[in-house]
Amino acid sequence: MGEATPEKEPYHFHFPDGNASIARMLVRALIPNAVPGQTAEDVVTAKVDYSRLDKSDSPVRIRLSSTVLRVNHAGDPASAKEVEVSYVRAQQVFNVHAKGVVLACWNMVIPYLCPELPDKQKEALKYGTKVPLVYSVVAVRDWKPFQKLGVRQVSAPGMYHTGVSLDQPINIGDYKCPKSPEDPILLRMTRTPCMPGLSERDQHKVGRGELLSASFETFERNIRDQLVRVLEPGGFDPARDIEAITVNRWPHGYAYEYNPLWDPDWPEGQRPCDIARTRFGMIAIANSDAAAAAYTDQAIDQAFRAVQELMSARRGG
Repeated sequence: MGEATPEKEPYHFHFPDGNASIARMLVRALIPNAVPGQTAEDVVTAKVDYSRLDKSDSPVRIRLSSTVLRVNHAGDPASAKEVEVSYVRAQQVFNVHAKGVVLACWNMVIPYLCPELPDKQKEALKYGTKVPLVYSVVAVRDWKPFQKLGVRQVSAPGMYHTGVSLDQPINIGDYKCPKSPEDPILLRMTRTPCMPGLSERDQHKVGRGELLSASFETFERNIRDQLVRVLEPGGFDPARDIEAITVNRWPHGYAYEYNPLWDPDWPEGQRPCDIARTRFGMIAIANSDAAAAAYTDQAIDQAFRAVQELMSARRGG
């Protein structure tokens, strides 16, 4: 037998801007003249024409900077044919009527927006506790220290951020990734604050409080210290090599996924997310919380379900 051939590391495709490109392609499908181009390759660098998102003569209108305050049926939810939505924009409150509404925000917010929901459904909507999450991005002038150390990413479970890695290389359309160690690059650092010893949901609450109270200076100090400790043997100097730091913190980050260590073994169809996403009159619910899974495909599946439920309700199904 010959020598085994080492397996090639699988390629995991991702857009440079994460899920933003998916949202941009959805907008382009709904309002074609708002986002130029036709392919996944050209959407990454396409410039959105925001003036076309909310045109009165368009069959689809996307209204930005409009925060919904209240959603309720125009009459008895069991028989109402319309839903009234109140939202605020530019410090003014507006009311619109719709034949159906999909609430795609966080589950925990929905009981406050729609107080007419049944109490059992409200409790189910409040069950999940969002996972706090931080993505820190550090722009450095080159990645020669990684080359000298022979690493692409470093796990550091005991440090402030649990790891640091080079930005995943991706070439798509006009977007090109850095190719030489002398090129500037972004470093990705991840932090999920918690409090060992507590239940998972309580840990998320403690972590959320930390993210809300921590200053940027706290993050900067820890980032600089951690990068020195990890990369200094490769010649890294934070004063010389760091160009910029961005801290993207989500106190309410990923959807809560059920954990058998802390959550009951519910009967089929009786999980909190099952009860929470039940259609209420002409109001449907769709988000990653509705699947209890923090993944884009799950959110898309839930959106499809919610729209099908409303269409069925309008047909009398």
